[in-house]
Amino acid sequence: MIGAWWSWLAAVALYLLFRLWYDNWRGPLRDDEVAHYMALLENSPGVEHTDLLGLRRFLEEDDGREFLMANLVRLKPEPLIHPHTGATVKARELMQAYAKGFLATMLRLGGHPYIVTRKVGGYIDAWDAGADPGWTIAATMRYRSRRDCMRLATNPRFLDAYPLKVLAVANTISFPTTVLMSGTLRPRTAVALLLALAAALVHLASLLLA
Repeated sequence: MIGAWWSWLAAVALYLLFRLWYDNWRGPLRDDEVAHYMALLENSPGVEHTDLLGLRRFLEEDDGREFLMANLVRLKPEPLIHPHTGATVKARELMQAYAKGFLATMLRLGGHPYIVTRKVGGYIDAWDAGADPGWTIAATMRYRSRRDCMRLATNPRFLDAYPLKVLAVANTISFPTTVLMSGTLRPRTAVALLLALAAALVHLASLLLA
C-alpha cells in the first residue's frame, strides 16, 4: 500500500520545485542593487526611450512580489530589411526573432508571456487619450520580481536582441501592473491541479495492477 502513495510524494516534491523556481525568495531590491542596475541601464541600448526617474522610483518601491508588464505596440509598415541577413522581412518576424533571443533567459528567471493579443479594432471607449496610433499588439509579460526584470533587461542576450525590436516597432508604451481580478487559471493553481491529476491516475493504476 505504501508503494501506491509514491506518486503523491513525487507530485508534492515537483510542486515544491516549481514554487522554488516560480516565486521570488530573495525579497525586495536593496539600495545597492537599485544603484547597480540603474548604472548598467544608463549605457544600454534603448535608454533614450526609458523614463529613468520613473524606473528608479519603481525599483525603490519594490515590494518583492511578481508583476505584469503591459505593452502596447504598433509595428512599422512593411517590408523591412533584416539587419543581420539583409533579407526582406515582416515586422512581426523581427519581433518573433527579438522574443526568441531572450525568451529562454526570461523563463530561467521565472518570467513568461502572460497574454499576447492582436488588435482587431479601433478605440471603442476613450477620452483625453490622444488619437489611436494604430496599435498592432497588446501583450502582458509576467516577471517573478523587479530584480528579475532588471536581470533580464541587462542580460547580454536581451541587449543583443533589442535592436530587432527598435527596427520593428514604430510606437510602444510599457508600464508595470498587478492583478486585481482574473478569470483565468493562474500557473500556481494550474500546476497544482495537473500534478494532482497525474498523481491520482498513477495511484489508481498502481492499485489496479497490484
